[in-house]
This record gives sequence, C-alpha cells and structure tokens, in this order.
Amino acid sequence: MPEFGVLEISMGLLASLLIGFSKTGISALGMFSIVLITQIIPAREASGLILPMLIAGDLIAVTYYRRNVVWKYILSLAPWVLGGIVIGYFVLASIDSPQLKTLLGILILSLLLIHVGKGFLDEKTSSSLPESIWFSSSMGILAGFATMVGNAAGSVMAIYLLAKGLPKNEFVGTGAWFFLLVNLIKVPFSVHLGLITIDTIAFNLWFLPTIVIGAIVGIKILPMIPQKHFQHIILVLTSIGAIRLIV
Repeated sequence: MPEFGVLEISMGLLASLLIGFSKTGISALGMFSIVLITQIIPAREASGLILPMLIAGDLIAVTYYRRNVVWKYILSLAPWVLGGIVIGYFVLASIDSPQLKTLLGILILSLLLIHVGKGFLDEKTSSSLPESIWFSSSMGILAGFATMVGNAAGSVMAIYLLAKGLPKNEFVGTGAWFFLLVNLIKVPFSVHLGLITIDTIAFNLWFLPTIVIGAIVGIKILPMIPQKHFQHIILVLTSIGAIRLIV
C-alpha cells in the first residue's frame, strides 16, 4: 500500500461516505466513489481496495431493505453474471488501468443510449425489450464483467432495474441483495489476483464509520425523492460518471 497524505485520506473519506449513501439512497453515486478511489491509486488496484467497503455498505442496505427485493430479477441474471465475472477475471489479469477506465465508460454510455433509445421504439417493442432473454443475458454478462474489473456494475444494474420499472424502494432493495451476493463471489478472485491483502483490509477499516454515516443519510433522504425525479437523477448521474471514466 502506498503512503497517503491528507488529500488522499480526505478523498477516501468522501468516497466511503458516497459508498454508504449509494447503497441505501441513490445508487448511481457509487460511480463517483470509484472515480475518487482511482485518483488515489490505479484503477486495477482500486478494484480490490474498494470491494470490502462496498460489501460493508451492502450489508447495511440488505438489513434495512430486506423486504423490498424482487428475487426473480436477480435469479434471471445469476448465470450470466457469473459468466461475466469469469471474463472480467481474465481481462483484469492482462489489462492496464487507463484502458480499463475507458472500456468501462464506453460500455456504460452504450447501455444508457440503449435505455434512452427505448423510448423511441413502438410501444409493443419497448415493453417487450426488458423481458427478452437477450436483454437479461447481455445485461448480466456486462454487470458481471463491470463489477469484476472495476466495481462499476452499479450503472449497469441501474439501467436494468429502471427498464424493469421498479419503484424506488424495490429498486434499492433488489440492487442491494444483488450486489451483496456478487461482491462476495468476487472476493476469492480478488484475493487470488493480489488485489485484497491484509494491508488493504486494514485501510478499509479506517473508513467503516463514514460508510455507516453515508448509509444512514441515504435511508433518510430516499423517501423525500419523488419516483419520477429518482429515475432522472439515476440516469443523469450515471451519464456523468461514465463520461468521467472516459475523460
């Protein structure tokens, strides 16, 4: 682990606060926590450093939103996500950090264009698209790949769950359970790649209190956001996060 100064620690604190908030409030803000961490260390190493912090936030979220989950949407993605994780594992072993950030940004922007473009299709096609097998399979593989290479599947899942038309509580609860399960699966892969070590775990523990604080803020703020505005906020923040990865 490199030595961190006041600026790096401050960015880490802000990132951990956003992680907590994104897990119980507005999920797209999680992308900005990843961007902040990649300003401290390279994107490849950041994927392992941030993973235990994400799991801590997931545990808080599934505890609070344990009744707000639509399991069929998680189960339909499961086999495809596992395939995406395996692909991401091999890519992560051979790609450098700048390439990784650009690749993730392009993938997420492409998905956003598909989601927005859905509104220009005829009603029958638009309503059947989210239920098609190719939609679930492609989103699952992309989610698994994005979460393995950069913990960036939040944007992929945001588009998937928005397409399913979930209310905001079910949106957050379903996403929370999905990411807890997926992030736990990723741990042995990250350990094998040397991205999670005793040093990184010790670093994570310093930021646990701010993750908890962020999660509590998210729980308090989510009920104040109207459903329509919630969807718009998710799309806008996802777009900004993806562009930031590319630029």
